[in-house]
Amino acid sequence: MASHLPVPIHFELPDGWESAQPDEVGAPGAAFVALNTATRGAGFTANITVDGSFRPNDLAVMADESVRQISAAVHSVGVVSREEAGSPEAPCLMQDLRATADVNGVVRELAQFQVYLTMGWSPDHRQSAVVRATLTCADDQIADVLDDFRSFVGTLTGDTP
Repeated sequence: MASHLPVPIHFELPDGWESAQPDEVGAPGAAFVALNTATRGAGFTANITVDGSFRPNDLAVMADESVRQISAAVHSVGVVSREEAGSPEAPCLMQDLRATADVNGVVRELAQFQVYLTMGWSPDHRQSAVVRATLTCADDQIADVLDDFRSFVGTLTGDTP
């Protein structure tokens, strides 16, 4: 079942991407999924997912957990880079991963770019509302889809009254 985000968000989807039901594309933990139409039928469809939760304000711990979860599902995974950004009030963390995984019976080299955005607080103000946007693509698709992901993340904001 698709998840819910801890806060309402707003974003603009770049041209060439279309939304899909998370459960229908094998991403039941996501609140939102978009598929890149140009990469359909290319062996791997590049995708953007969005999920989130209320968590203690430690984005590096969340990023480490993500690497551990991915490593359980793939042959290998490595962190290429990790960078903190944002402000003390609204920290952000970006990480670039590479993995080797079976995709429909074929071993593929994949790239995953994750952006963790702090977007508010839990009702008791003890935890942060963190939204994670993730781009997953084949290594040879990075040049075609990474700028779209950057544009997507640039439009991602909390949708507050």
